[in-house]
Amino acid sequence: MSKVLTGLPCRFALLLALIWSVQISAALRLEPELAGLTSQQQRFTYDLLEQVDERLPPRLKEQLDQIVRVRWTGDLKPRVMGRATFNHEILLSARLLVDQDESLAQRTLVHELAHLYDRLVPAGLDWRCAARLHAQGPVGLPPHCRGQAERRFRLRDDPRLLDLAGWPERVGDRGRRERENRQLLRSPDAYELSSPAEFVAVNTEYFLLDPSYGCRRPALYRFFVEHFDWAPFDTRCADIYPYLNAGADKHQSLLGWLDPERVYAVHYLLAEPEQTLASRWGHSMLRLVVCAPGHPRGPDCLLDLEQDLVLSFRAYVDDVQLSHWDGLVGQYPSRLFMLPLAQVVDEYTKLELRSLRSVPLQLSRDEIEGVVQQATQLHWAYDGRYFFIGNNCAVETLKLLRTGSRSERLIDLESQTPIGLLQLLEARGVANASVLADATEALRLGYRFDSYAERYRSIFALLRERLGLQVTGFEQWLALPPEARARWFAHADLRSTAALLLLEQAALRRQLLEAQHALKVRYLRGADSEESVRAAGELVATLLRARGFLSRPADLLAEGYGLPQPEEWQALSQLGDQRKNVLLGLEGRLESVLPALLSAEQQQRLAAGQRNLERLHAQVRRLKSVEK
Repeated sequence: MSKVLTGLPCRFALLLALIWSVQISAALRLEPELAGLTSQQQRFTYDLLEQVDERLPPRLKEQLDQIVRVRWTGDLKPRVMGRATFNHEILLSARLLVDQDESLAQRTLVHELAHLYDRLVPAGLDWRCAARLHAQGPVGLPPHCRGQAERRFRLRDDPRLLDLAGWPERVGDRGRRERENRQLLRSPDAYELSSPAEFVAVNTEYFLLDPSYGCRRPALYRFFVEHFDWAPFDTRCADIYPYLNAGADKHQSLLGWLDPERVYAVHYLLAEPEQTLASRWGHSMLRLVVCAPGHPRGPDCLLDLEQDLVLSFRAYVDDVQLSHWDGLVGQYPSRLFMLPLAQVVDEYTKLELRSLRSVPLQLSRDEIEGVVQQATQLHWAYDGRYFFIGNNCAVETLKLLRTGSRSERLIDLESQTPIGLLQLLEARGVANASVLADATEALRLGYRFDSYAERYRSIFALLRERLGLQVTGFEQWLALPPEARARWFAHADLRSTAALLLLEQAALRRQLLEAQHALKVRYLRGADSEESVRAAGELVATLLRARGFLSRPADLLAEGYGLPQPEEWQALSQLGDQRKNVLLGLEGRLESVLPALLSAEQQQRLAAGQRNLERLHAQVRRLKSVEK
């Protein structure tokens, strides 16, 4: 001890002696190498070791029952601040000593101690065997090492940590983990994504040193608290989560708020299959049944449809065409959208003419809150790759359910198709499909949302009976030229006119979608040379790029990590609304120029369709007045 204290003032030396006597009594002993340091540098070193020692969990110190030498060195690479060796030594960059940056020095020392803890090996194992054990585990160890080594279950191997960290188990390839960590956004340090070992070290830093970690990464914070049986801070977090409402209209704010306490249930939401390659197996989503403010949690919340949110993993396409090849090789980003249920229902039932099944999942209260928490975390962090086979909506939804709920019923569940996943959830007793048995009751309570195709078929059957229409199905009717449909209007009574009006609205909606898609394809390809055409193409491309942040909410925030905290909410809301106003301006400009760029045939069909609607509205009013 006298060598350590050489050159220090007597009063300070006495204080250090008292401190060091406490350190020696602990299982972990941090031993500084002070040769060649000035008294100020020695004081900085002792302060650093004392501050870090106070932050360490008792379990970590007990498990690291060894002397760990801490030495300053100038031999590390420029971007490397520290290194934990396999002979119980931690090297710290001399640049930290020169800059006297306490915060960075603490983080570096904790980071390296976390590495030592995570690669714990049996006492008496020499450093060469320890290095081999660290690199490859007990398999393949030389005979003189094998007898000494009994591999410990390391943090980096913990299935729960790997799920939360972003290396979940691959669906369809049981036992293997995802090769890449795609939770790329809102990371405190991109170095954590390089490997599970570095993820453990970086997150141990933040767990022990950042009071906001428990609110920014609540599931990981809970994991470390449970692992160490110890909490570094009295963490109190906001009781609501912010999310970006990509379905907001011009009267709504883009920033929405999700209160886990108001989530009554989680449903598996299945969009029925259709004939296109991308949709022939259906689409997997999760529905959060959210109670209206002031409503107690219970079955009555099923009727609060305007509050419900849909969690939907989608391939974000910033181009105008969905390429099957690109989907197979993972060229599309996969993002988690949080959308109003009403928008999703309209999108599938009215535009795509597909029915929806909303099947309740039998989850406990803790499991529901875990799914909500994990979904919100992914909403801000996840930037995956979408594969039609291997990492599609069903796979992503299953991984979210697994990680969020921690349900043992889902651990070995594997399915790569939306319908197959629903069937397996039913077989495991997780999904309760009995609510669909009574079709009328299922529609009334929101367990099923029928495609408008069913409605159109029944309407068209009525019209065929009353008007003697010659076409065989409503699809053929909608495809007719507007003038051909208009020839039958004069023969319709009030009920038939109302039916014709509904079909005419569907026909015009279909024509508008077809015209918009044709314009996108034409102008983004840049095949036209006319100046107005090129300008429209640039406007379309600008609009598509500007909409990109709706799928990557993290782009709205330049600082912070994890879930946005209250101090970030105001800036987040303001910037979101600014971006929304830019989008509305671009959409307004586009609407003003696109009609003139339609072909003469397209303009004629749209105008004729609009005249049909006006004529049918007038006919309904006239026939109602006659009946009175």
